[in-house]
Amino acid sequence: MAWSILLLAGIAEAGWAIGLKYTDGFTRLWPSIGTVIAMAASFLLLSQALRTIPVGTAYAVWVGIGIVGVTVLGIVLFNEPRHPVRLICIGLIVVGIAGLQIHSQNHP
Repeated sequence: MAWSILLLAGIAEAGWAIGLKYTDGFTRLWPSIGTVIAMAASFLLLSQALRTIPVGTAYAVWVGIGIVGVTVLGIVLFNEPRHPVRLICIGLIVVGIAGLQIHSQNHP
């Protein structure tokens, strides 16, 4: 259950990071409200996951999910570069996240 919560925290983290792009420096009301809500949700969910997942592992996975999410959304929403090396590096982050999760399950 903690891993599911951590996944949601990472998704919310990507959400607030992308939301920042839409706030226009927190001058647009509704994007700003959505971004702050996503921030609060991300931190709350992360704090819940930290009850059972080691902090170093949880933080690395949380940030990794955010990085991958923001990169994918940047490509889809903002036409950011799709260079093969960039995509390979993002793939390595995904492998690292999976490795941390698998190792944590096998060595609590």
